[in-house]
Amino acid sequence: MRQTMEEALAAHDVGFGEYELLSMLSEAPGRRLRMAMLADLVVQSRSRVSHTATRLERRGWVRRDRATGDGRGVLLVLTDEGRCTVEALAPVHVESVRHALLDHLSREELLGYGELMARVVRANRNSGQAADVR
Repeated sequence: MRQTMEEALAAHDVGFGEYELLSMLSEAPGRRLRMAMLADLVVQSRSRVSHTATRLERRGWVRRDRATGDGRGVLLVLTDEGRCTVEALAPVHVESVRHALLDHLSREELLGYGELMARVVRANRNSGQAADVR
């Protein structure tokens, strides 16, 4: 499945990890996130996120800013050009997900999967109370 998504983005000269960072930034308040938080969201090492951010900076799609009030914090900010890029790539990504996953499942299966994932999310939000989420 991931290969299908990677191939769709690669046709536009963008890696899946790059798109993932752009997408997360596009949904963040002010189109900016701390690098550490971004690494947690995309489940990648801080080093890997930093390398990906450098590639995106070279393309003009993101910039790094110092976090105000915190000399050590670094924010990754989506530029206007980056926003345009992610908006252009979103339909490509959605179609690849549809082709790789959604087209193979019935409506009932998708609804059941959604219910299962909602239970997992609730359990993780209420850690230690997993038995109470049913």
